[in-house]
Amino acid sequence: MFLGEYLHTFDSKNRISVPSKFRKDLGRVVVVTRGLDHCLYVYSRKAWEKEARAYADEVNGNAARRGLARLFLAGSAEAEVDRSGRVLIPEHLKSFASIGEKAVIAGVADRVEIWEESAWKEYMSAIERNADTFAETLGKSASDRN
Repeated sequence: MFLGEYLHTFDSKNRISVPSKFRKDLGRVVVVTRGLDHCLYVYSRKAWEKEARAYADEVNGNAARRGLARLFLAGSAEAEVDRSGRVLIPEHLKSFASIGEKAVIAGVADRVEIWEESAWKEYMSAIERNADTFAETLGKSASDRN
């Protein structure tokens, strides 16, 4: 399970260091794809195969399902984690997430996310401000299902 957040800097070749705590579980080959909220998702190859199968089942569904399947599948790229623990992020993905020189790498359970530094700060600030309301809303949703 991936947990924690780390600030890292891209080098001149669009490589970023993967936190050492994440490397073992990610493995030598990862898949990087567009994520929600304009971040990037990074999966181990094994976890990506499971995700990709789920999205592949959706490509003939309704327009929203097809759109998300295309967003995640067509935008994905395999990348190798080099001996120094760096991964090359394709320019189209870095551009999608508006990432400049610095990025936050966050562990989110089964995946790693890469965020443009200020976007991460803004997003987390908003979540922190609204956490109580979110918890209450989610609590109501759970009780409505029971």
